[in-house]
Amino acid sequence: MADLMNGKEYISTVADIKTRIRSAQHRAALSANRELIELYWNIGRVINEHSSWGSKFVENLSRDIRSDFPGTTGYSVRNLNYMVKFARTYPDLEFVQTVSAKLPWSHNITLLDKVRIADKREWYAKKAIENGWSVDVLVHQIESDLYKRQVTNPKVSNFEKHLPAPQSELALQQMNDPYVFGFIQNREDILEHEIEDELTRNITKFLLELGTGFAFVGRQYHLEVGGEDFYVDLLFYNLNLSCYVAIELKTGAFKPEYAGKLNFYLSAIDDLVKKEKDNPTIGMLLCRSKNNIVAEYSLRDLSKPMGISEYKLTGKIPKGYKNVLPTAEDIEKRVILSMKEEDGSKK
Repeated sequence: MADLMNGKEYISTVADIKTRIRSAQHRAALSANRELIELYWNIGRVINEHSSWGSKFVENLSRDIRSDFPGTTGYSVRNLNYMVKFARTYPDLEFVQTVSAKLPWSHNITLLDKVRIADKREWYAKKAIENGWSVDVLVHQIESDLYKRQVTNPKVSNFEKHLPAPQSELALQQMNDPYVFGFIQNREDILEHEIEDELTRNITKFLLELGTGFAFVGRQYHLEVGGEDFYVDLLFYNLNLSCYVAIELKTGAFKPEYAGKLNFYLSAIDDLVKKEKDNPTIGMLLCRSKNNIVAEYSLRDLSKPMGISEYKLTGKIPKGYKNVLPTAEDIEKRVILSMKEEDGSKK
């Protein structure tokens, strides 16, 4: 029996059973959520049908439901009013069943509160389902206007020219302009390596901003070409695109020579790193600003697929701490003072 318990077949069988349990639990949770969302939609629809009864109807309904179902939550006046708004916003039950019901109620409330335009609301809902966003992440993406940055803003790339469909469309859909790094404090004199430090230190937030399917490979990724050393700022692998993605960061405005250098890196990665099963490597140049016309001309005759986007640093020191944190000058003075004190103690 002991041999059986340690055998590969037993371990594999147990793993299979655990997977089935988790899958069943997940389906049960989805089913329960779907039933709840449809129930809320139907309650909202019924209340709407009796809107002529006035606000007292909702107050009385809330009291009567909680009286008959004392252990049940979710039927406060506030939540019943959200059900009313939910049913009015989505008159089509099919949409509720295929999209809204795949999201928790808290997500649906967030979308109702924060997104007024129907197309944008549907886009955020589908993205939340696709990416498994929590409510906090959904709020962040709405407040950073991801829809505008990913859908409506013009993008500069040559993906369509150098990538086959549908990879070119997927690559373009993944691209933001601008990228928003809200976790990095904005300073005029910030250096490229400092931004890299913060991006790698906050890699989870960085990956969230990049989009789905990104896996971090390395920072200052080493390439040896012709006996010389070269370093790519940031290298990722995108599972959805099945390719490496090389990112170069620039603290100033875009310059045409940046594209040529990245084109060289992409050639090297394709020869030295990419496997036969991988799609061509994609490059992304992230600059503090760019002239779109200059950027488009710079990409026109290059041989490798790449895009050029701006990025924004929006992190700010809370007001309560602004005067408490030492400046660079303060730190320098303290270092000099401590060195003098140390020299004095040695004499």
